[in-house]
Amino acid sequence: MSKPSDLIQGTLDLLILKTLALEPMHGWAIAKRIQQITKDVLQVTQGALYPALHRLEQQGWLRSEWRDSETGREAKFYTLTRAGRVQLAKELEQWERLSNAVGLVIRTV
Repeated sequence: MSKPSDLIQGTLDLLILKTLALEPMHGWAIAKRIQQITKDVLQVTQGALYPALHRLEQQGWLRSEWRDSETGREAKFYTLTRAGRVQLAKELEQWERLSNAVGLVIRTV
């Protein structure tokens, strides 16, 4: 299974932004959603997730607020900002370019 350190630099940011594009979530839910969508291939540790969330919030791409989670416990929920949506579009474009380039190298005989 891959760890965030195995991912290309910046990929975790893209995964977080994309995960939050649909709805606000707290950290644990973000990690579980990424794990679920990737069928357990990617498991984001707290040690990688929370510094990334903090960094994205500092860059103005996320905002956060404390509210009750589905378990009734208070959790910090993260929401994509307008600037975050713009950044997500840029990151997706860069990812497509990069993954296409890697694909060309892999398919070359």
